[in-house]
Amino acid sequence: MRATVDERLKSTLEQRLGESFKMVGDNLDRVTKALGEMQQIATGVGDLKRVLTNVKTRGTWGEVQLAALLEQVLTRDQYESNVAPIPGSAARVEFAIKLSGQGDAKHPVWLPLDAKFPIEDYQRLSEAAERADTEAVAAASLALGNRVRDFAKTIAEKYISPPHTTDFALLFLPTEGLYAEVLRQPGLSEQIQRQHRVIVVGPTTLAALLNSLQMGFRTLAIQQRSSEVWNVLGAVKTEFAKFGEVLDKVKDKLDSASKEIDKTGVRSRSIERQLRKVEELSPEHAAQILPSVLPQDSEG
Repeated sequence: MRATVDERLKSTLEQRLGESFKMVGDNLDRVTKALGEMQQIATGVGDLKRVLTNVKTRGTWGEVQLAALLEQVLTRDQYESNVAPIPGSAARVEFAIKLSGQGDAKHPVWLPLDAKFPIEDYQRLSEAAERADTEAVAAASLALGNRVRDFAKTIAEKYISPPHTTDFALLFLPTEGLYAEVLRQPGLSEQIQRQHRVIVVGPTTLAALLNSLQMGFRTLAIQQRSSEVWNVLGAVKTEFAKFGEVLDKVKDKLDSASKEIDKTGVRSRSIERQLRKVEELSPEHAAQILPSVLPQDSEG
């Protein structure tokens, strides 16, 4: 009995230990896999952080997002990239929207559109808000506002020059959070618009503005087509008036010809009456007198 009990205890213990080790091994595998995924996520976050901390790469990212919005709403012939809006100036804006310039398609009026991404100031503001540091939030908010003002001033000096451009330009902030922080500062966007003639827009605001411009483009196209149709109708009316004059002349000619035919008929009937008094000749005699007029016999 002792041997039987020991054997059963041993088998049960080995089974339980095997299941426990298997469970521990499976959990370790899951933990290892999760650690690998977390490491990949950390690598991706680090790559994104390096992208956003690099000024040139960050600007490229904002430009790509701006290009995607323009491509979704406008057609390719309604805007241009890398445009020198002011003749004789080397300054080139990232994007510019074509507007009608006094009906001259070769020299449109440009609406400058530039993307900016002050990520450092925005990060400092977010970190200060998380720490609930009131003084740091105020300082970071002031720095962000000053940075956006500097951007607007640069855009106004480099890209706004009526009548070659519109009297205003657009400053695009590529994230809604950044745009909301700028709008949260009392009077900042209004001051920038009034002082530098630059409108600050975010992704959603820019999409709405572009849709409004697209409706304007369609209305303008309809007006241009209507003008073309009106010009064609005017030309047809002019040509139709000329056709009426020609038709009247043709009618006069036909009336004159009809009168001449009537006069010829009167003279023909008069000749017939005179010829009735003349005695008809025999066919042989008539053929001798008028051989070239009367038909001759095939045997002759």
